[in-house]
Amino acid sequence: MNTTARLGAILSLAFAGLFVHRVTLGETKPAGSAAATASVAPSGSLSTAPGNLELSADLLEVDTREQSAVLTGKVVLTRAPDLTLKCAKIEVKYDAAGPKISWAKGSGGIVADVKGVHGEAPEFELDLAKQHLSLRGGVRLSRGQGWIVADGAEIDLATAKVTMTNVKASVPVGNALKK
Repeated sequence: MNTTARLGAILSLAFAGLFVHRVTLGETKPAGSAAATASVAPSGSLSTAPGNLELSADLLEVDTREQSAVLTGKVVLTRAPDLTLKCAKIEVKYDAAGPKISWAKGSGGIVADVKGVHGEAPEFELDLAKQHLSLRGGVRLSRGQGWIVADGAEIDLATAKVTMTNVKASVPVGNALKK
């Protein structure tokens, strides 16, 4: 990747109004593409403490007028230590006054890991202010040998409370009940 392409990618992040404390542009991608990794504080703080978002993707497009960005290609959103979302595309909305991402929507083969529960769905919506994650379009959640499928799942990230609709499940039975 040439210096002009690197500079363009870094300036895109800067103009987005996002505080970026780490940007790594990949050298192993095909010619003409750049992989960007950014860490952004959803609360507007400048610290790198747990709770910040770690974002990575093959491509970042920023619309400064709409205060939004679209990340595409092998996108990963992580909020350590308990949330990881992987998919083909994530749209984010941010506050121009500070480095605060308030909302994200993902599509394209969502793989989610939330507090030890693995989930798969066609799309998600994440409201960071409310600490709420919605998985939509046919959801499969699993933990250990148990699994649940449903039309959708609403997850409160603060309490780990999950509400699902139109549910079917397979849950292992303890040894005391097998007799």
